[in-house]
Amino acid sequence: MIKKTIKNTRLVMGFVFMMMVLSVSFLSSVTEPTNKKNDIQVPPPPFSEGIYPCSECHNKELPANPTRRTLEAHDDIILKHDETNRWCLDCHDAQNRDMLHLASGQLLDFKESYKLCGQCHGEKKRDWENGIHGRRTGSWNGQKTYLLCIHCHNPHSPRFQKITPMPPPKKPSEITSSN
Repeated sequence: MIKKTIKNTRLVMGFVFMMMVLSVSFLSSVTEPTNKKNDIQVPPPPFSEGIYPCSECHNKELPANPTRRTLEAHDDIILKHDETNRWCLDCHDAQNRDMLHLASGQLLDFKESYKLCGQCHGEKKRDWENGIHGRRTGSWNGQKTYLLCIHCHNPHSPRFQKITPMPPPKKPSEITSSN
């Protein structure tokens, strides 16, 4: 009789323990932030007006030309981003002009362009994901919205223009009152 009671007690305790584990697991999945590294929220890319979607001009009748040359249609684009080794089709997909592609050939939406940039700029991508490089908004432990690389950098010419530094602000004691 005692052995049966001990066995039943163990079964009940095991069941209670299992229910506790399941309830904790359920609660953590409900309260866990939705922002995972694979689910980075970004605002739409800043497309130049009249340029996107690319397929409006680059269609089946206009095949991709992989030859490096001065562009006629995109005369406003000046490639200064490893221009001796890079060309448009290294990033833009030749078959689906409304998509980018990784070196592996995997297609990317323009909202995922940070993955493309991260292929060459891995440290910057890591810093961007951790909030050190670039700008993000949101909760420290919840949903975050990141600006894409191209919100601050021109993807074809990413270096910032040189700016002249301004003088430091004046201390209150240095400001003369006009009273």
